[in-house]
Amino acid sequence: MDSVDAAGLGIGDDHPPRIMGVLNVSEESPYDPSVFDDPGEAARYVDEELIDEGADIVDIGLESANKRFDVLSASDELKRLHVALETIESVSGDAIFSIETRYADVADEALSHGFEMVNDICGFADPEMPAVCADHDVAVAKMASPPDLERPGAVEETDWSTRKSPEWARRSDFVDQVYEALKQNGMTDKTILDPAFGGWSDAQTLEDDRETFRRLREFRALGRPLLVSINRKNFLGEIADRETDERLPVSLAATSMAVERGAHVIRTHDVAETRDAALIGSTFTDRTSATADGLTLSQLDVHSTRELRSQLRERGIDPAFADDLWTQLFEIEGLDPDSSGRLLSIAADHGAVGERVTDGRFLLAGSTTSILDISDRLTDESGRLDRLGRELSGVLR
Repeated sequence: MDSVDAAGLGIGDDHPPRIMGVLNVSEESPYDPSVFDDPGEAARYVDEELIDEGADIVDIGLESANKRFDVLSASDELKRLHVALETIESVSGDAIFSIETRYADVADEALSHGFEMVNDICGFADPEMPAVCADHDVAVAKMASPPDLERPGAVEETDWSTRKSPEWARRSDFVDQVYEALKQNGMTDKTILDPAFGGWSDAQTLEDDRETFRRLREFRALGRPLLVSINRKNFLGEIADRETDERLPVSLAATSMAVERGAHVIRTHDVAETRDAALIGSTFTDRTSATADGLTLSQLDVHSTRELRSQLRERGIDPAFADDLWTQLFEIEGLDPDSSGRLLSIAADHGAVGERVTDGRFLLAGSTTSILDISDRLTDESGRLDRLGRELSGVLR
């Protein structure tokens, strides 16, 4: 995992989780407590509510990214930039200032007058953005998006049949598309990746967000620090049946889990609370790295066959090897004696091991390949083996 130096702030596995507080100078932004059009008031908010509460980075947005609003042009954003520039000149606290924009011209102007980082919600859809960030030698957060400046985050709207292949488009799921979108349009040496949580398009579902969160570790295979923006998001609120103003507890729970799963930057409106939750997640993260006599040993973060496939694929190794390398262990309950006997027989025929623990409960162990072979052959009159086969296949594929 490569670390990124953001104007002297280290971001990566070897550094504490970083908190990105949010300031908006856009009248359209839906979160009123963070919206300002007066530089003096905005600076006081940054000092007292963001930096003093523990924000390492302050992300300033010039327009709302909400898909309900019209997209501003680069010239419109530039007209608003003066408020952001006057704000950071008036801030007394110490933080890294990030400009949220999709336009290279806006990023260039902001970086030339005091900003130190870019948050590109369109994932380098502006082809000049990587060059601008590289020329200024700044960190840049790149959100998974189609190559379209007007459709941030809407990865499923990408023509994947053309961008990848028709076969890949048919078999890919939403998280696969997010992963691939992060790779599109290249990266700079200081790129931080954002898997785009939130309802960026009508086609993106809450379950898409939940599945992205479940599989967050897979994005570590790309070797870049991760930024997540999950604060008070709908996919968390629905779980606890909470409205936006009641979602702080679920956001904090998810923050700890996100850090444990590999997130390095947490973007939030609730800085102090999020900082504490991130520190808990970091403290109990089990990730090993050691350096001695010029030798560095790093334990890769792999918790599933999917994650192992991703790590191998990004290193140019056939990901199919993962299916034979990774051993799966399942505990199964609820099968009648006839179905249990059939399952154990099929397991033995395919190089897996089945062991009855008690009546109706036993363990099944084998490589991913062997378990997938078994899942394809499970059938019985009751239909329970058919369901078991589908469940096994869904977990492993």
